[in-house]
Amino acid sequence: MTNRIDVYTKNIEPNDRIDDYVNKKVAKLEKFLNTIDDTRIDLSHSKSARNTVDRYVAQITIRGKGILLRSEERAEDIFAAIDKAVDKMQRQIKRYKGKHHRGRGDGTPASAVMDDFEEPIIDEDVNPMIARRKQFNLVPMDELEAIEQMNLLGHENFFIFYNVDTNGINVLYKRRDDTYGLIEPKVA
Repeated sequence: MTNRIDVYTKNIEPNDRIDDYVNKKVAKLEKFLNTIDDTRIDLSHSKSARNTVDRYVAQITIRGKGILLRSEERAEDIFAAIDKAVDKMQRQIKRYKGKHHRGRGDGTPASAVMDDFEEPIIDEDVNPMIARRKQFNLVPMDELEAIEQMNLLGHENFFIFYNVDTNGINVLYKRRDDTYGLIEPKVA
């Protein structure tokens, strides 16, 4: 399957050196996961970053059939940011494949496998536990009311609400540049 790679830049002059580097690095991801349809790479430079280590940002988004993976990394050099984002994406792909592609694959029946089964050692870092469950009533509101409610409740990161305009559940979140983002989920 051909992997389409799109590179977008913001506050960086695109050049052949960056394009070649990105294509070389990102093309390697397909050997880890061959169901990738398209890959989007967003590269940006922020002159006003507090720390010089966070000036360059590389964000990789991979889409495929039933797959949406994203990684973002920051560094003081655009090539270092790309390397870190690709490494993070490789780890996410391995984690995804571990969760979705487990199986015996050799035709061994489950009863034969269960005979040799040992109790696995659970690493809490790998398998996080849900520490708390919370239920709440969703009050229908528009986006401006959701922003107001988010600020009134003191929710600094995100706010879930039922959007009257779209008749769906949305997630409002605060971005690093003090603007807001809105996630409108759709069933795939």
